[in-house]
Amino acid sequence: MNLQHILQPSLDLIKETGAFIRQEGKNFDRANIEHKGLNDLVSYVDKQAEQKLVEGLRQILPGCGFIAEEGTAQAADEEYKWIIDPLDGTTNFLHSLPVFAVSVGLLQGQELVMGIVYEVNADEMFWAIRGQGAYCNGERIKVSPIAEVSQSLIATGFPYYDFGLMQTYLDIMEHFMKNSHGLRRLGSAAVDLVYTAMGRFEGFFEYNLKPWDVAGGIIIVQEAGGTVTDFKGGSDFIFGGELLATNGKIHQEALQTIKERWHKA
Repeated sequence: MNLQHILQPSLDLIKETGAFIRQEGKNFDRANIEHKGLNDLVSYVDKQAEQKLVEGLRQILPGCGFIAEEGTAQAADEEYKWIIDPLDGTTNFLHSLPVFAVSVGLLQGQELVMGIVYEVNADEMFWAIRGQGAYCNGERIKVSPIAEVSQSLIATGFPYYDFGLMQTYLDIMEHFMKNSHGLRRLGSAAVDLVYTAMGRFEGFFEYNLKPWDVAGGIIIVQEAGGTVTDFKGGSDFIFGGELLATNGKIHQEALQTIKERWHKA
């Protein structure tokens, strides 16, 4: 299938969904917050955004399956599966912190073949198709050329429900704090990934991740010239729950820092 045929309709749908989220955020009432689990928040905005995406993507690619955060639709044995996070950065959204995104990835079998991330507040649309490069608002993007962690800005995420490895994670964070230009925590893995793809960060690492957090952004990093692995240096980074994405040039140095501490835990 020529994915270019479904790209523009998908971009239009995702931008429309982002506009809905932006509009709802203007007058959002925190009484509408629901709790899925410890610090795991959701609202009608997430649910309605996901419904819009599922309905639209079904029309764009008939017969597809879905892996969706809010469970609107499910995947079975379909060749193509959309992995959807309708609002990555929900906690930011609920507190009116303007860092959140719509993230959509497309699997063909077990391979990511397309990713789209729309940063709603900045109105930045990132996308990539396997083998065709990565783009932001129509312009080709590339990862940063910086080659040392000491000259890098690194993004991370904090665990919010599973704190069993907290001390180990803090040890890793301490190393990067002391040996880089700094650590940033934006609160949206999708945004962290596309900012790495664009060269705003040299790297991003996090654990306790879900596939919908990262599926859209992974292929954008890869197509921008970056490297993505799990914390072992392997390829279990979509469903494995842990991920290191970098510009490629600092990857081994950053990975070694993580491996030395993480796998002793």
